[in-house]
Amino acid sequence: MKVLITGASRGIGLEMVRYGMDQGWEVLACCRHPFQAEKLLSMAQLSNGRVSVHLADMSELATLQALAYELRNEAIDMLINNAGVYGSDKNSFGQVDVHDWLETFKVNSIAPLKMAELFVEQLSMGQTKVIACLSSKMASMADNGSGGNYIYRSSKAALNAVVKSMSVDLADKSIKCVALHPGWVKTEMGGPNAEISARESVASMFAILRALQAEDSGRFIDIDGSDISW
Repeated sequence: MKVLITGASRGIGLEMVRYGMDQGWEVLACCRHPFQAEKLLSMAQLSNGRVSVHLADMSELATLQALAYELRNEAIDMLINNAGVYGSDKNSFGQVDVHDWLETFKVNSIAPLKMAELFVEQLSMGQTKVIACLSSKMASMADNGSGGNYIYRSSKAALNAVVKSMSVDLADKSIKCVALHPGWVKTEMGGPNAEISARESVASMFAILRALQAEDSGRFIDIDGSDISW
């Protein structure tokens, strides 16, 4: 299996690369600063060619276009839109940083759609044909009982809308599109008090993705495989 992963230099993305390497998959690992991604580069060196490292800056469309051209002849089974940002801590009512909000939308909501558009032909050549976008339960309207976090919540809610529309638009190509909540994970963003390790999260998500059927396209899926209310 061949998997393209964005935001692969740290956290969940880096663990996805490690998991894929352990499974014997071919992993196209993408990040914003590949020459500074020491852990990722080290992993690639130890992978016997199974992991390759590529430039993809979610805030710079030109880098995504260049990547798609570089990989134009590759049959890709899964596109994992993992790259994302939390946004400014000026994130409460009356305090929202508008510039940062727009930048967060660019990375969290717009870039995953552009990646899908740029790699749709490569996915059509693959076997599994999956686009997975890492979302968050914080995007759920039904689950929002605490308010605040306007930037992150809205950017991930917009991502969910993108996933749902893609699931309709790409059905004729048999490409399955889902939004995934990775759980509360012990990463730099999730913090040390989170509930599960990155390895547990990644293993659960890939188990879900490998079991997807056509009727699952368009779902917003929790780490245990259940549906999250929009």
